[in-house]
Amino acid sequence: MLRLLALLCSLATAVAAPLLDRTPGVVSYTFRNEFKADMPGTFDKVKGFGIADIEMSNLFGQEPAKIRAFMDARGIACSSYGAPYNDVLKKTDEVAAVAKTLGAQYVRVSLPSGKKPFDKAEATQRVAEMNAMGQQLREKHGLTFVLHNHGMEFVADGQGTLYDFILEQTRLEDVSFELDVLWAYLPGADPAALFAKYGARIPLMHVKDVRKGLPRTWGHKYDSDNDVTLGTGQLDQLAIFAAAKKAGVKHFYLEDESSHSLVQVPLSIAYLKADR
Repeated sequence: MLRLLALLCSLATAVAAPLLDRTPGVVSYTFRNEFKADMPGTFDKVKGFGIADIEMSNLFGQEPAKIRAFMDARGIACSSYGAPYNDVLKKTDEVAAVAKTLGAQYVRVSLPSGKKPFDKAEATQRVAEMNAMGQQLREKHGLTFVLHNHGMEFVADGQGTLYDFILEQTRLEDVSFELDVLWAYLPGADPAALFAKYGARIPLMHVKDVRKGLPRTWGHKYDSDNDVTLGTGQLDQLAIFAAAKKAGVKHFYLEDESSHSLVQVPLSIAYLKADR
């Protein structure tokens, strides 16, 4: 009987676990208006939420060294720096210098939006550019180049999508990926399946949820207030986090683009850290 009780207790303990065993990071865009108005005060808010990891997607008019000082004073680390694609392409060394000043290991880009739909020809061009950017960042600066998806990549291509094509054609050592689960899900992909398929190619993740009832489409103007507190929307967070952790994701960044982010972020953190 004692052995049975011990076994039941151990099973209960194994099941009762949070989706994430630490406080997630955050993308600076989540608090873009606050950072523009009061950067040190906003870092105080970030620290107050228990967040110690940030992806800076904008400098908000400040010098990188000053931002680094604000973060250092509060025990916040910048692990990833998001820069415009063409800046990284044409000014790779300058972008690398900013990333290193901030303390980032990753340099993240999104594909530039064009007037015509994303197609195989453009994907082929971008693959060559990303391989070159990634090689320069790795060999010259010791940094990791990362592509962040915005939805256009999930155009059908053969048995898969152009996202699959990009992953297959970019060099493993030079190009990594950051999966924005919302902008994989809305165009029709399964974020959990992508983590399962590509594993360590995806070291970074944008953690999000989308309002129930919103159609799964891409190409329309997205209302950022469709970003909702984790666990209240359409995404299967349990499946996504199980797959992401198995894939070895290193940094989980909350990105809440809504006008309610100051309210929703602590609720999302509580959701992630609650036993279930």
